[in-house]
Amino acid sequence: MENSQSKARILIEALPYIRTFSGKTFVIKYGGSTRSEVSDGPRPEDLSFADDLVLLVHIGIRPVVVHGGGPEITRLMKRLGMESRFVDGLRVTDRPTMEIVEMVLSGKINRELVTLVQRRGGRAVGLAGRDGDLLVGERQSDALGLVGRIRSVNTEILDLLDRHRYVTIVAPVGVDADGNPLNINADEAAAEIAGALKAEKLIMMTDTPGVLDHDKKLVPSLTRPKVRDMIETGEIHGGMVPKIKGCLRALEAGVPKVHVIDGRIPHALLLEIFTPEGVGTEILRDAPEP
Repeated sequence: MENSQSKARILIEALPYIRTFSGKTFVIKYGGSTRSEVSDGPRPEDLSFADDLVLLVHIGIRPVVVHGGGPEITRLMKRLGMESRFVDGLRVTDRPTMEIVEMVLSGKINRELVTLVQRRGGRAVGLAGRDGDLLVGERQSDALGLVGRIRSVNTEILDLLDRHRYVTIVAPVGVDADGNPLNINADEAAAEIAGALKAEKLIMMTDTPGVLDHDKKLVPSLTRPKVRDMIETGEIHGGMVPKIKGCLRALEAGVPKVHVIDGRIPHALLLEIFTPEGVGTEILRDAPEP
């Protein structure tokens, strides 16, 4: 009886959040670094993520997932005897590399996530950013090859799938004006989609607890000015910088709040959304009222 009462209290505590967020859009970036190196079946974290998505749909929240896959691309290239080269954290992408990128992102990871959501009782559709001109962009530079920068997001196809209560899962492969594929950074894709959809939240799921200070302690809440200060002083550094800059772009586009959470924690999505303490770092567009 005590266990049942505890479960009931949890549901009651979540009710205000359910009321607030029902009918809202959440864009969720599911990082490639949170996935296991050897795919011999879904891990508990993968299953809990799929369960969380299904639950969000049933309580009226619209989840749009953008996934990464960098580590798996690197592993496949290595097995094929191909060298991975990076400039400022971005993979130099020639034509052969682009084929591997599409094979891993669109052909493998996207399919696996769609299947997982459907196995857990949901309905999901997988898209590449080049489907329906969802992500149209241009090359960033000749030195990076087919690495792209997003110029427009076609939200019509996302709205269509949402009306039929599908979880949309997007592989960050875009297209340029001439129909050439583009390798899009998944953090950028998630941020641009969140801004275009005027999402209520952008949630970045990573393999770190969130944003850490100089003492490696989690910072639960930040404002835009504080984030910029932390980047300038080097408190936010390395691979977290492009991720956080993507968060800032989403906030500037009108998203009220973004979250950086540890995707390795089972049910991290539900813990961050429906509990007051959360499990990561929230970054607010506007400073909280005193």
